[in-house]
Formats: sequence, C-alpha cells, structure tokens
Amino acid sequence: MNNLGRFLKKHTEALVKDVGVEAACALTGKSKATIGRYYSEHDEHEERFMPIDAVAALEEASSYPHVTAALAELKGITLTFDAERRNDRRKGGVNSDVIALSQRFAMLMAEYQQSIADGVITANEAKRMLNETLAIQKVLIDIKIHLEEEQA
Repeated sequence: MNNLGRFLKKHTEALVKDVGVEAACALTGKSKATIGRYYSEHDEHEERFMPIDAVAALEEASSYPHVTAALAELKGITLTFDAERRNDRRKGGVNSDVIALSQRFAMLMAEYQQSIADGVITANEAKRMLNETLAIQKVLIDIKIHLEEEQA
C-alpha cells in the first residue's frame, strides 16, 4: 500500500474511533466488518476507502474532522477548526446573516482604525484584526449555506 493510502486509512481509523465503532455503524448503515475494512491496511483491503457521505456523517458526530483535515493537509491547505457546534444553522436566515456581516465588518474597521492610529500595527493588534477577519469568514460561510438551502 502506498503512503497516501496508509495516511488516509490512519485518519479514517481515527475518525471511526472518535465516534465509536457502534455509533459509526449506526450513522453510516454499514456493518462493523465493512467499517473495519475502510481503515484496514491488509493487502485485500488496499483499494477500499470510506465513501464521502459516510465520512461526512461521521465527521458531523465527531469531535474533529479527521479525514477532511487529512485531505486538506495533502493539498497544503490550512483549516481553522471552530469547536462551536450549532444544532440548527437555519436561525435567522440570510437577512440575519447580512446584518451579522455588517456588524462584523464594522468591528474590523474599528479595530483597524484603532490599530493604525499611531502608524504601526503591533502583533496584538494584528491578532485582533485577524480574529475579526475569521469571524467575517464564518458569517460568509453561514450566508453561503443559507443561500444553498434556499436554492434546494
């Protein structure tokens, strides 16, 4: 088995163990044997990987998106993990999201104005501005999800 296969199977195993084998079976509708094959490194299971819908279901229930993070790492992408888990993304809809976006942008501009007042942006000021930028990204993702849900 190549290194890529081992890498993905290792992260698949971490995902299954995070959720628990019994819960993984219930969430995916797969048997314990099938779940085990997805992360087995034996030659006969070398070409077997967990389907993406099963990965998505398990990552929704897990404490960390193990497989998604592994795939991102392979492409040199850095993910920011937000432990905030919402039970219902539909609260408020697009209108509320646009208002939240405006508020976050105003906060970013306020941070920028304070930071640049002396002509130098310090490391702490940059971190605060970065935090506001990340908050804006989260709101934009919420907007995207709400728009996709309304379109479906």
